[in-house]
Amino acid sequence: MQVVSKTLSAAERAYREIKERILSGDLAGGELVSENEMAAELGTSRTPVREAFLRLETEGWMRLYPKRGALVVPVPSHEAEHVIHARYIVETGAVDALTRIARAGLIPRLRESLDRQRELADAGDLDEFAIVDADFHREYVVSADNPLLIGFYDSLRERQRRMNSVALQRGETNPHHIIEQHTRLADLIEAADAAGFAEALAVHLTDVHGVTLRGV
Repeated sequence: MQVVSKTLSAAERAYREIKERILSGDLAGGELVSENEMAAELGTSRTPVREAFLRLETEGWMRLYPKRGALVVPVPSHEAEHVIHARYIVETGAVDALTRIARAGLIPRLRESLDRQRELADAGDLDEFAIVDADFHREYVVSADNPLLIGFYDSLRERQRRMNSVALQRGETNPHHIIEQHTRLADLIEAADAAGFAEALAVHLTDVHGVTLRGV
């Protein structure tokens, strides 16, 4: 019984580490990873890695090829478009629904996040920046106090984070430019300018991810 527990624990650790590498962009889309190489890197046997690969394939992050390894599935262009469009609908809806009291409590948290983003950008810590970036947008979704919107938005979080990491690591966008746009979004929220926010968010999402929002 104890041996099974240790095996499951090793598999869970392998799963979390490999998934983190995918989300952070350390394992790039299109990269083929072998069980032996990953097991050596993680300091474990092949069995936990194999279990992790199977789990990640089920979740759609990997595609397994017998005797060759696991392919990290790239972000499909249509998926990026769908994620960005879904985010736009949820985020603009959330900001439009903010009450005066909710907005007053939200603004200090957004300003604090902007300070943290500047620290990370100056330090060149792109992995942590991608996480804080995602959290910045989540702040105003949560402040709208709609559990259904929050749950749906959180279901996009991992894909959102991976897309942020990929964009930053490819140099497709500059973190300081992102901060400028985030500051603009925070200013518009504080001014209760929902229409201006929607327009600025569309520009921001297009700039960062290179996806044109249809119908916006």
